[in-house]
Amino acid sequence: MTDDPVAIDRETGWALLLEVRRIWHALETWPARLEIGLNHVAPLLEIASDGSWAAQIPVTEAGAELLDLYLPLALACRTQPFTVAHLGQSLDGRIATVNGASCPINSSENLTHLHRMRALCDAIVVGANTVECDNPQLTTRRVAGPHPVRVVLDPRRRLSPEHRLFHDGMAPTVLVCAEALANQSGPGQVQVIGVPGDGQRLSLVEVLRQLHERGLFGLFIEGGGLTVSAFLQAGLLDRLQITIAPLIIGSGRPGMTLPVIEDLSLGLRPPCRRYGMGQDVLFDCRLRD
Repeated sequence: MTDDPVAIDRETGWALLLEVRRIWHALETWPARLEIGLNHVAPLLEIASDGSWAAQIPVTEAGAELLDLYLPLALACRTQPFTVAHLGQSLDGRIATVNGASCPINSSENLTHLHRMRALCDAIVVGANTVECDNPQLTTRRVAGPHPVRVVLDPRRRLSPEHRLFHDGMAPTVLVCAEALANQSGPGQVQVIGVPGDGQRLSLVEVLRQLHERGLFGLFIEGGGLTVSAFLQAGLLDRLQITIAPLIIGSGRPGMTLPVIEDLSLGLRPPCRRYGMGQDVLFDCRLRD
């Protein structure tokens, strides 16, 4: 990137988003508007706290898409926490085969998108099934940007302590479990948090409260399907992202699992924007203003 960009393209847009995140997180009080530049160059972007923006130089289509999609997460803070979930699935709504195979359903471009979301959030949240099936790292490797805090929801503490995210030291890791099990130490340097629950499920309202208390206001719920469905059913999501791949699996694990409705009028039909992710299509659904 040059010191004096002539337009905000994908590369410059991403650098600006990281700068927004860095500056916004360092503020003790949040202004109504923020001017952002790069490398001591005059401001290139003016951003309002509601996520609207105005550029001081031309913006490419790719740059504008980047800013529209990612700014709300970059601007998460104490006064406006932001929780967004993502699922990647096939045309027939499957996120994995019956035996749990899920790689690759979605495109390389969507994987890059996930890493962008990780780089901008304060914490990435996954359920125990995701850790058990995928043994993920949950770090930022495909794009520039910091690793988020990793939060694993494991109500019954059934996960083996051998999973690599418990020991790799790449990022702070939090294990959230039922209150009665929180007195047991975690593997490695993992912090254990206990929250109320019914033995099978945790109080997600309390999970969010505990994370917000720790200064984690931009939350990315990356999976799996049961975890995303639970946050959606509880009304705790600001955005829901679903990326659909041109693939038919025919059987397997469903993306969303929600209570039965009797009429389509009872279904959710949120306003959304569509973004291309290679051959995939991402639907960015706005659940709350």
